[in-house]
Amino acid sequence: MTTISEEIPSTKPMTQIGLLAMAVAAGIAVANIYYNQPMLGIIEAEFPGQHVVGMVPTATQLGYAVGLFLLLPLGDLVNRRWLIIGQFFILAGALALVAVAPTPTLLIAASLIVGASSTVAQQIVPFAASLAPPEKRGATIGTVMAGVLSGILFSRTLSGFVGEHAGWREMFWIGVPLALFAMALMFWTLPHHKPTTRLPYHYAIASLAGLWKRERTLRAATFIQAFLFASFTAFWTILALYLQGPQFNLGADIAGLFGVVGAVGIFAAPLAGRIADRRGPHFVVWLGGLLTVAAWILFGFWPSLVALVLGVIVLDFGIQGALVSNQHIIYALDPNARSRINTIFMTGMFLGGSAGSALATAAWSQAGWLGVSVLGATLGIIAVAIKAAHHRAVPSTTVSGKPS
Repeated sequence: MTTISEEIPSTKPMTQIGLLAMAVAAGIAVANIYYNQPMLGIIEAEFPGQHVVGMVPTATQLGYAVGLFLLLPLGDLVNRRWLIIGQFFILAGALALVAVAPTPTLLIAASLIVGASSTVAQQIVPFAASLAPPEKRGATIGTVMAGVLSGILFSRTLSGFVGEHAGWREMFWIGVPLALFAMALMFWTLPHHKPTTRLPYHYAIASLAGLWKRERTLRAATFIQAFLFASFTAFWTILALYLQGPQFNLGADIAGLFGVVGAVGIFAAPLAGRIADRRGPHFVVWLGGLLTVAAWILFGFWPSLVALVLGVIVLDFGIQGALVSNQHIIYALDPNARSRINTIFMTGMFLGGSAGSALATAAWSQAGWLGVSVLGATLGIIAVAIKAAHHRAVPSTTVSGKPS
């Protein structure tokens, strides 16, 4: 495999303003894959009898998955600054297409492009890691991930409000200048960053298999985060159904408020990054897995709203802490392949999330909330077991995440 022999520094160091700009841009990017979810009923009302409209969120998520696999490797092959700027420009155009879509078919096609171009958020995260000095890499990743989490958290609230009071097309028109604003931020603040490999694109895609086979630590981190994210999505998939049941008899609006409780994740990400810089990222991954299991013990054995609120906070800290720390670990493996490493890691994580949602639905139908709680705790325990097995196989590691 032909790579440039050492990590190429940018033409200028990253400033605090640049880091905050990257966090804001990443949040704006990832928000776009969630705008359509609370507005789906409003969209369907405009196309009566067109059941295919229900595929809009699926198309967006599918586009995101395809973008993760096909676009993220480009971060190693081209100038990352121009790649990020270009993706935001395409995103703005795709949002405009959604806003004017006259038919469900065009709406679905445009949503697919929105999902794919929104993966620019995952171009920004490894770029930020490559610009940070090793001793501050965890805090840097945590700051950008806080932006990503903010986008996820507030996107549904914003689109639900705009959709209800102005219309669903207006929400996507609002998304256009937001994407262009993020593009301008990146144009003004991002340094140039030369490619880290001279591999042709098709060889870069093919190299993903080699990276997976070669990097034991990458495999472990991917499986750990996939199981933890499966546990996380299991909770959010079933929460509204649980709250609507006879024990609580609460509506979907209350379930939505739990997303606000999840705002603690915004603080968990940078905090986990700083702890990872001081204590080592492996410690935070262990802690994240154990907190995930503890959250499900709360959910399963203390059936109350108080337990749900406390459990959401614990679960969010566990999942987001482990995510930031696993990224800290994998980005230290091969500086010349960070974007391709992120491709593998994020694809595995989202596959785990999809599986968690499906398993939770089955557990709910067979055994109710207790079954979901057992499932969530089991997924967390498996993640901890994978970490333990990897620790036995590679017992001595440096803070950077590399085997010593």
